Amino acid sequence: MPTWALAHTGQGMGGFAGGLAHPLFGADHVAAMVAVGLWGAFLGPPAIYQLPVVFPLVMAFGGALGILWVPLPHVEIGIAVSAVVLGAMVALAARPHLAVAAALVGAFAIFHGHAHGAELPAGADPVAYSLGFVVATGALHLAGIAFGLLARWPAGRLAVRTAGGAIAVAGLVFLHASMT
Repeated sequence: MPTWALAHTGQGMGGFAGGLAHPLFGADHVAAMVAVGLWGAFLGPPAIYQLPVVFPLVMAFGGALGILWVPLPHVEIGIAVSAVVLGAMVALAARPHLAVAAALVGAFAIFHGHAHGAELPAGADPVAYSLGFVVATGALHLAGIAFGLLARWPAGRLAVRTAGGAIAVAGLVFLHASMT
């Protein structure tokens, strides 16, 4: 189960393609990043624009920390908890102040970025790799936003909240996997 849930095996290709692939091959990253888009769409403007910008910006900072081997404790747990919390925010239709939502998204982005950066393959171009994982993250946010826009209609709102609940439950599975 840990291999399936978590993308952080320490192996992979370098450069832009490696960075692009890294978030896409970890269900924990996919879930959390889609949840950011879902939540932004659910909250509407300006969150629909700001949350998917905050996450990659702060994630890039976390990636730099990982590339530089700056220690960050419990990265895998932080990533799993991000899926639980962000999914729950969508499922529970949480509507905190935008600054609170952005701070929460940013805090979790540090863990995701650190994981990406720490797994920079030896000899890989760190800039190209970082650009790859930022682009992949943006694409996952856009996927979440696209689905999240269904919240404009009552049945779509239920579908989006259900998706948030599924992400939160998946996050619990990731959390269990990261602790074993």
